Amino acid sequence: MHGIISKPPEAAGNLATSRLVLLLLVVMTGVAPISLYILVPALPVLATDFGSDISIAQMTVSFYMVGIALSQLIMGPLSDRFGRRPVLLGGLALMVAASVACIFAETLPQLIAARFFQALGGASGMVISRAIIRDIYERDRVASMISLVVAALMIGQMVSPLTGGLIETALGWRAIFYAITIAAIVVAIGIALALPETRRSRAAGSGFRGDIGMLIRNRAFVGYVMCQVLASQIIFTFAGGGPYIVVTQMGRSSAEYGAWFATTGFAFLVGNLLCVRFAPRHSLEKLIWFGLALQLCGSLANLLWSFVGWNEAPAWLFGTHMIVMAGNAFVMANSAAGAISIRPEAAGTASGAMGFLQQGVGALMSQFGAYLGGHSATTLPLTSAVLAISILCACVMMFVVPRREAVASEALIGQAEEDETGMM
Repeated sequence: MHGIISKPPEAAGNLATSRLVLLLLVVMTGVAPISLYILVPALPVLATDFGSDISIAQMTVSFYMVGIALSQLIMGPLSDRFGRRPVLLGGLALMVAASVACIFAETLPQLIAARFFQALGGASGMVISRAIIRDIYERDRVASMISLVVAALMIGQMVSPLTGGLIETALGWRAIFYAITIAAIVVAIGIALALPETRRSRAAGSGFRGDIGMLIRNRAFVGYVMCQVLASQIIFTFAGGGPYIVVTQMGRSSAEYGAWFATTGFAFLVGNLLCVRFAPRHSLEKLIWFGLALQLCGSLANLLWSFVGWNEAPAWLFGTHMIVMAGNAFVMANSAAGAISIRPEAAGTASGAMGFLQQGVGALMSQFGAYLGGHSATTLPLTSAVLAISILCACVMMFVVPRREAVASEALIGQAEEDETGMM
């Protein structure tokens, strides 16, 4: 399988230097997660308009995340078999159709079902963009390009709740789906006009089942994946309960919640940028433990503020949670690096499995967070849950991941490839 990543196709050189292609990679990656967060500030309004419990309205987010999780298992293999362009365009066509269905939904179950298919199609960009990066860039540039795409994506995710809150406040929640539909159509047109097929010829290999079998028998892989998935649940739990705490408990507007939520995205972005700077000089374990320390300190402080009543104001709640999110970036990025460094030639399979677990479990935790935020009069249940997840994440790192030093760099991946080539 080493031949698959050794040299890009001849046409890849022009694509690799194209700013338009880079922009397309960013927007196709971001269309699904941005569509997830842009609706979050409007969830309390949805519950009121449809006369449903807030936990039912939260299913528009939870089922969306299930759709993202399933898409990562489905769209990647389909793009390997049929090509990147047709699967991308088919996925975006499904997203457009589902978005139109969201606009005209007359019941909450109809909206929930449409959101599932919206995610199933839209998330094709999340999976296939990583494959395209591997197609057109040399191996020593893949990691940096993925980081660049994620950094640009984070900016979009930071402002999407604020955008959704403003749209809902000015035009109503259905206008949010008009915006999503237009965005999906624009991205599809861009791909159709500017993105050629990049899929490489496939070499014979062990396949998905063989790679998964070898990975799950590796203790380090299981530990890193558990650590990464648990760390991501802090985001999903807090995002699930946040709007109900700010809008319902604190009596603030959905637009104001969107602005406060953007601060946590900014903290996560800063954490990722610091990871890029420090990763080549420090071991994975040191960086993960640094992130775990920030997570634990921030979540413990927020729990204390809940007891004394300080974080009944958004500034205390979100200000302290920014510490958690900065540490969370260290934990997630370096745990993911550790997981895909275990078996470099199966990095795509490892990433897909990790993404599936992250989104699948996240759908449940988002629902759980909404229940905590919507069925309590204080922030104590939600902050207790965040602290519990932080402690569990640290326990996995302590008791499951083998203790060894590994630097999160391309040199590590290259060395692992050389070792496996020698064994073969």
